[in-house]
Amino acid sequence: MRTIRVTGRRRTSTTTRVVLACCLATALTGSVLLTADARDDDSPLSWQEDPAAISWQQGDLGAGTRTGTQLITGILPEHQLPESVGSVTITAEASPDAELAVRALSPRGWTEWAPAPAGRSTTLPKPGTSVQIRVAASGVKPEKPQLRSLRVTGTRATAIPRGEQAATRSYEVFATREGLVGGITGNGHRIQDRDHFVALPSWRSLSKKNSGDYSVQICAKNGRCAWAPVWDVGPWNTKDDYWNPAGTRQMWQDLAQGLPQSQAAKQQAYNGGKDQFGRSVANPAGIDLADGTFWDGLGLKDNSWVTVSYLWDTDIWSGRITTDPDEHGNNQPTAVRSGPGIANPIVGMAGRFAKVPAYCELPGPTVVDGPQGATDRWVRIGKDQYVSRALVKPAQSLPTCSP
Repeated sequence: MRTIRVTGRRRTSTTTRVVLACCLATALTGSVLLTADARDDDSPLSWQEDPAAISWQQGDLGAGTRTGTQLITGILPEHQLPESVGSVTITAEASPDAELAVRALSPRGWTEWAPAPAGRSTTLPKPGTSVQIRVAASGVKPEKPQLRSLRVTGTRATAIPRGEQAATRSYEVFATREGLVGGITGNGHRIQDRDHFVALPSWRSLSKKNSGDYSVQICAKNGRCAWAPVWDVGPWNTKDDYWNPAGTRQMWQDLAQGLPQSQAAKQQAYNGGKDQFGRSVANPAGIDLADGTFWDGLGLKDNSWVTVSYLWDTDIWSGRITTDPDEHGNNQPTAVRSGPGIANPIVGMAGRFAKVPAYCELPGPTVVDGPQGATDRWVRIGKDQYVSRALVKPAQSLPTCSP
């Protein structure tokens, strides 16, 4: 895994690359938008979505960004396809405030949400055989966006060269403690005491409530690491997916990949030293950490530079942390140990619902009982980092770890 710290370098290429997936979702007019693909109504790669099937959630972007802005998102059930698609075109009749996005399910998990303006072809981050649509609206007191009809037409994916794999992206960024116990996150989660989640400054990687489709690994300079789902949006910005290359980054495409806009604003007076809302940036934070992740997972005492790995954009097989809540219904993390067994030192914490790498498994000296049953097996999630198999559900059968 390669770790990069970007220190104020801006992207200097003068070549303008227009990629539809990186564009902001345009306002819809409320009328039916016809596209060239609308004639493919009988194609197995074209289907009508039912707006009544949308699952709605409301969150408070003020938790991560301190702006008082709220976010309403509606997610349709995933649609399974007979073959892999690489792009989609949406024909919609919706209210002007509706912002559409799409994601695809690849063998290793869900891609990021790609903004999908109606009437335009949107390239998916990765091809997939299942597609899901999201509609969202934001504002001080946003109303639920209206979606009266929606048709999706997919385009068959081109072949992916064998051996081409996505390495996990890792960058050194400044982390701040979010706090705000009792507040509401961007996905509607009520923040608990010593909670375990993070905020990233982009809607594209916001996990649904009680899920970890988008999770990160954070490692501190003291050697401890934490794994947590992305449940909030912030700090500072809401459309700064700085971990993506310029061709797909939603805003601030002239900045180097891995450089948060807030860091450039603070260190270089980029954008006049202001964030996307026009506020003066007081610190260079590229990630917010919930209190439990900050204190218990990483053992931090103050805001610090950390190394963050973005675990959804990788070809590594993964597992999901399945710890039980406590007697009050609060989410509980699990300890990550330096070896397979409870006698080994704790080297970090993994939050409930977090997606973690799952490389292999091996037996330990004691049996642990948990939601996945009683077992002596331990899953290796990193170098000298192990979680009991009783508390993690791998996406597939795991090989036995080599000595």
